[in-house]
Amino acid sequence: MYFGYLQIFLPLFNTLLFIRLPGVGIGRLKGDNTIMYFPVCMIRLLFILAEVITSAEFHPTHCNMLAYSSSKGSIRLIDMRQSALCDTHSKLFEGQEAPGSRSFFTEIIASISDIKFAKDGRHILSRDYMTLKLWDINMDSGPVATFQVHEYLRPKLCDLYENDSIFDKFECCLSGNGLRVATGSYSNLFRVFGCSEGSTEATTLEASKNPMRRQGQATSRPSRSLGNLSGVVRRVKGADNSGVDANGNAFDFTSKLLHLAWHPTENSIACAASNSLYMYYA
Repeated sequence: MYFGYLQIFLPLFNTLLFIRLPGVGIGRLKGDNTIMYFPVCMIRLLFILAEVITSAEFHPTHCNMLAYSSSKGSIRLIDMRQSALCDTHSKLFEGQEAPGSRSFFTEIIASISDIKFAKDGRHILSRDYMTLKLWDINMDSGPVATFQVHEYLRPKLCDLYENDSIFDKFECCLSGNGLRVATGSYSNLFRVFGCSEGSTEATTLEASKNPMRRQGQATSRPSRSLGNLSGVVRRVKGADNSGVDANGNAFDFTSKLLHLAWHPTENSIACAASNSLYMYYA
């Protein structure tokens, strides 16, 4: 996205210097009054704010409590009985960074795009670019479960940064009974994980008129089978980290399923893909 540009004309060399954020280039004025543009370099502007609030959610049963997430990958729990001004927090939830794993992309992929409270208010589900995390509000030492969503994209982070896909904001949701969580991905796919004790399930579904399903190796937490989620999906062999979609094609980063919602009482999911809305139900 370009924020504007500055043109400087150098009459001696019949040359224009373009400072067009986020890039810099040189334009050569030709005899027919056309300009040949030569990009010189690309720069990224990430200096506006050190940290921003990315999502917020009220507690489902206690109206005095709310949680909000930030671009630094943290979640803060607020109790408005302590102060009407929410500049302090009662609890802070943030994951621990593995030693030696920090890179240029660490803060970008750690940014939380969405949070949701479970129906009972005991757990918070968060979505960053790579993972889903489930947090217990009584345990601020770390997430109780982590579900890998985009781990297969880690070697492609440079390309995703160049085409701005790394800044995509995916939503997340929980089932009404709290036994499953879901989030979107590329190629109009969405992932469903089981989060009950002892489960090992990770299911990938496609939001299309002819949806397909494939089972994958999941997560750091087990889950149960989702065999009855939709009667119109069929199994597709292959691992979820193969870099191909349900049709065996390379992932399409222009087709992304960013928005989805789980019905609060029924086992059905609404998914928004492009200009269409799809419903999946048991």
